[in-house]
Amino acid sequence: MKKSKKKIILIILLVLIILIIAGWWAFCVKMYNENFNISADSYEPLMLRIEDFEGLKCTEYSFHSDKGQMLAGYLYSNGENQHGIVIISHGFGGGGHNSYMDVADYFAKNGYYVFAYDATAMDKSEGESLGGVPQGVIDLDYAISFVESNDDIPDLPIVLFGHSWGGYCVSAVLNYHPEVRAVIECSGFNSSPDMFESGGKSQAGSVIYTMTPFIRIHEFIKYGKYAANTAMDGFDISDANVMIVHSADDKVIGIEYGLDKYYEKYKDDSRFSFIRFEDRGHNEIINDPDNTYKDELNGKFDEWLETLDYDYNAADNKERFKEDKAKYYTENLDHEKWSHRLDEDLFAQFLEFYDKQIGK
Repeated sequence: MKKSKKKIILIILLVLIILIIAGWWAFCVKMYNENFNISADSYEPLMLRIEDFEGLKCTEYSFHSDKGQMLAGYLYSNGENQHGIVIISHGFGGGGHNSYMDVADYFAKNGYYVFAYDATAMDKSEGESLGGVPQGVIDLDYAISFVESNDDIPDLPIVLFGHSWGGYCVSAVLNYHPEVRAVIECSGFNSSPDMFESGGKSQAGSVIYTMTPFIRIHEFIKYGKYAANTAMDGFDISDANVMIVHSADDKVIGIEYGLDKYYEKYKDDSRFSFIRFEDRGHNEIINDPDNTYKDELNGKFDEWLETLDYDYNAADNKERFKEDKAKYYTENLDHEKWSHRLDEDLFAQFLEFYDKQIGK
């Protein structure tokens, strides 16, 4: 009788443990989906415009990704005698590639075609929602294949540029495209769950480490190899030369998830170059630190907020404030200054790196 009771108690405990684990797993997936299974559009009043870049031309394409969804692609050029193609993988949450049009312009006027695209469910690309972080690697995989197979696009050496989520994507995609000559990875990370973990630490603290294993399982079930392969796997399977750029004060993707991890393993490998900043944060890492226009714009916007005669934080005023804010930026944004904030000294290093890898 006693043995029977013990057995029942053990079964109950086991069931409770399974229910607790299943519940925690479901909660982790819910938090993941709320943050990463999203769609996003660029904020129109602050979008970069092709007419603000002298001589820049753009041809639009569409190509399919893994589920048949059509992605919007953009081939930029400026001048003649191009000797390579830079493919840009954009960051997360701010819409598609538009925020990197200044990057496209820089490389386009310095001897490269530039192919950029909007990832699934971003800007002009199809999809109700992204699905998750590994979708970025999938979309880039299909983008590279499209560039390589399209007869309208010259057959030239391919190099990759990515920032944040895009930095992870341009590294991990080397698992599928070892033919890529060179990669510049800015503010990226090694494995797909790193984005969830790094971004969630400030909100969840050490609890985030109990969530990450379930995120790994969720992504692997959903994406298979695309979730399993890391950036370092891509580095190891490829002969591509790699430049890693990161800032120590990055609060979005901690440097320990990117440059520090890579430096520890590859510091003596001649294929790798490292640029470590101390105070450039995340979103502004490739911009000129001496360019103050964004701070000026934000300062004037804050002053404008003080002039409003209604509570712009109130739910009832949400739509009114949205319209007023868009109108403010439309009337006050200096597109010339807004579109030309890149750190050109840094990009001169990027250009030299690419040119060297393709033998120019």
